[in-house]
Amino acid sequence: MSTSYDPLALESQICFALTVASRGVISAYRSVLEPLHLTHPQYLVMLALWQHETLPVRKIAELLRLEAATVSPLIKRLEALDYVEKARSSHDERVVEVSLTETGIQLRRTAEAIPGQMMAKLDMGEADLRELHATMTRLIDAVDASHTIDTASPADAVSSGAASA
Repeated sequence: MSTSYDPLALESQICFALTVASRGVISAYRSVLEPLHLTHPQYLVMLALWQHETLPVRKIAELLRLEAATVSPLIKRLEALDYVEKARSSHDERVVEVSLTETGIQLRRTAEAIPGQMMAKLDMGEADLRELHATMTRLIDAVDASHTIDTASPADAVSSGAASA
C-alpha cells in the first residue's frame, strides 16, 4: 500500500469532512433541542428572531441562507407551538413579518443553556469553538466570493482582472 498523498482519497476531501461534521453536530443538537420541541432548522429560525425580534419571512430565509419556501413550513410549525406569530406588514401588505410570542420570548431563557450544553457534548471549550467558528466563517466568505466570481459575466471578470486564477 502506497503512503503517498492521494488528492482523491475520501479522507482528503474537505466536502466529506464538512458533511460528516455537519451531520454529527446537528445530530448532537437533537437531544438538547428535543425538550424545547424544536428541530435544528426551527432552532435556527428562533435564533434569528431572538436576535432581531421581528423579521420578514424573506429576511429570515436570507439570514439562514435558505429559500423562503423552505422557511415557511418551519415558521408554521413554530406558530403551532405558540413560539411565533405571523402578520402582514403595516407598511407593505405583501410582506409577512414573523415575531416572537410571549412563549417564544420566555423560551430564550431556557435556550441560553444550549451553547454550554453543546460545548460539553462535543467536549470542546469556548476558545476551540471560537477558532472553529472563525475558520468556518472564512470558508463561508471564500465560498461566497467564489459564487460572486462564478456568476459574474465574462466581460466583468476580464475588466476586474479576475480572468485567470
